[in-house]
Amino acid sequence: MKRLIPQNIKNIYHLIQAILANFINGFPSRKIKIIGVTGTNGKTTTVQMITKILDESGAKIAVSSTINFKIKEKEWVNATKFTTLSSFQVQKFIARAVRADCEYLILETSSHSLDQFRTWGICYDTVVITNVTREHLDYHKTIEKYRQAKLKLFKNVKNVLVNLDMEKPEEFLKCEAEKKYGYSTNEKSKLLFNNYDLQKVIAEDIELGIDGTKYKIIKTEFKINLPGLFNLENALAASCVGMVYEISLEVIKKALEKIQGVPGRMEKVLNNRGLEIIIDYAVTPDSLEKVYGLISQSKKNEAKLISVFGSCGERDRGKRPMMGEIVSCFADYVIITNEDPYNEDPYQIINEVASGVKNKIKNENFWIIMDRREAIKKALQLACPGDIFVITGKGAEEIMAIGKERINWNDKKIILEELEKM
Repeated sequence: MKRLIPQNIKNIYHLIQAILANFINGFPSRKIKIIGVTGTNGKTTTVQMITKILDESGAKIAVSSTINFKIKEKEWVNATKFTTLSSFQVQKFIARAVRADCEYLILETSSHSLDQFRTWGICYDTVVITNVTREHLDYHKTIEKYRQAKLKLFKNVKNVLVNLDMEKPEEFLKCEAEKKYGYSTNEKSKLLFNNYDLQKVIAEDIELGIDGTKYKIIKTEFKINLPGLFNLENALAASCVGMVYEISLEVIKKALEKIQGVPGRMEKVLNNRGLEIIIDYAVTPDSLEKVYGLISQSKKNEAKLISVFGSCGERDRGKRPMMGEIVSCFADYVIITNEDPYNEDPYQIINEVASGVKNKIKNENFWIIMDRREAIKKALQLACPGDIFVITGKGAEEIMAIGKERINWNDKKIILEELEKM
């Protein structure tokens, strides 16, 4: 029945809920500085980096992200499978942060929540856009409508932070704001976007490595322990947030250097078999290309790259064969498996992903294994010392959605369990 109701009609219901939630909780966002982070990829890592910077500055903070919630010293896992909660849950969380005397709340904000008015009434002080690439076209239908949903976050805010390396950053720079920051990993950006009144933060003298990145901003040397240009972009976004709130570059630098990793984001699983096991959330063609591109650049010639992945159900079907093709171009062994099918036929999802696989022979260097645990087991059996096993799609999630069931699941825990059996 719900599927027969047009989304714009459903959104009226969501708006009424949001208005009620704000009134019941007393419009709590007016009493705290809300920092919103949106974008296709990099939101969660950017949120964790902002958290560390504000923590290091001595501020009292709250966090609501895809992977965790935090109010001052108390922290717990987000097991809801929602990036941004319902309007009642969000307003209740903000009110709780206000009662705890938090000064800032970092809120990871999804395009769905913006389109559905779940964030109505939230007074964002600062907003960040990390990028916009293909995702959620099952819902938004076109990339243009997807971008328009993201742009809703950029209305009536004080501070705007935009990734100048993303496609069409000027759409987000056009908004009204007291302060505008543009961050970039490309020195050519110094010569661009000069018709906008913004402060540019450009990374210079970049040294990319598999274990981290060194760079300079405003003549200050930085080092982060997260690899890849995409993580440098996330660090620049977080640094700009620090600058907005007049946190010194030395404090920002110190905070970023303390981050050893983000759960489920290029996370390495320690083991005694000489394997490099990497867990990442990558669920889009763009993020898969970046993850596998980074790994391929650093891997030794003799090392085999083994991939386990799938695609989420009830989401953009058009991206599935694209994901299959990207992974098969990088990986020596490809294993496609189940991944949050929701109410969609998991076999259909897997077959659509598999349709994009190139230059692989089934049951020789390409397998379809429905059971995700069995897929992990197969990957570990294939792997020899020095090989790289990459599993994507779930990251640090604690739940898998199969039909109406929500079963406990965590890729890292399952990998460790299977390693113990070997």
